[in-house]
Amino acid sequence: MAISDWPKAERPREKLLARGPQALSDAELLAIFLRTGVRGRSAVDLARALLTRFGSLRELLAAGQKEFCDAPGLGAAKYAQLQAVLEMSRRHLAERLQRGAVLTSSLDTKHYLQARLRDLPHEVFCALFLDNKHRVLAFEEMFNGTLSGAAVYPRELVKRALQLNAAAVILAHNHPSGVAEPSRADETLTARLKEAFQLVDVRLLDHLVVGDGEIVSFSERGLL
Repeated sequence: MAISDWPKAERPREKLLARGPQALSDAELLAIFLRTGVRGRSAVDLARALLTRFGSLRELLAAGQKEFCDAPGLGAAKYAQLQAVLEMSRRHLAERLQRGAVLTSSLDTKHYLQARLRDLPHEVFCALFLDNKHRVLAFEEMFNGTLSGAAVYPRELVKRALQLNAAAVILAHNHPSGVAEPSRADETLTARLKEAFQLVDVRLLDHLVVGDGEIVSFSERGLL
C-alpha cells in the first residue's frame, strides 16, 4: 500500500507537521528524506530495510559514498543531498560557537562537539577559548593523532590562550574507539593542563570526551 493511501495521522510527513520530528521513528524520518520507495516497497518499507542493512541510522549517515550508493533506493544524488543536510546541521551548531557568541548552554557545546568529532577515525584535541564573560574567542583543533591518541603539548595550549587573551578554556577530544570513558592518561593530562593554565590565570572550565553517541564531562564528574 502506498503511503498516500495510509490514514493521514500515520503518514510520516503529516505526523511530523502535527506532532513534531521527535514523534517520528528513525524509519519515518528517513522515509521523509527518501521521499519515494522502490517497486513493491513504500518509502517507509525501504527506510526500514536500509536501517537493517546498515545497522542503525547513525551508521547509514556515516557511510562512505560507495557503500551508500550501492544500497537499493539510494545513489549519488541522495548521497549529495544527505551530505548537504549533514553539513548544514554542523554549520547551524557551529554558529552558536562563533567568535563573540556568549556561551550560555553546555548542551549546545556538547551537541556541536559530537557532530564535529565523533565520526573521525583518529583522535583530535580541541580547545574553546573564552573571555571573562564567556564570549567565544576561538574554537581550534590543536593536535591530531592516530587511532590510539594525540600528543598534547601544554605549552602550546597556554601560548595560544595568552595570544587570544583568553580568561577561560574548555578542552575536548574524541575517542575513535567510541568509548567516552576518560582514561587514566586523560585524567593525568587534564590535571597537568589545569596547573599550566592556573600559572597564567586562565580557568579550565571543562574537558569533554566525545564517544559514540555520548560525551563525558570532567566537570560534571567532579574531576576538575
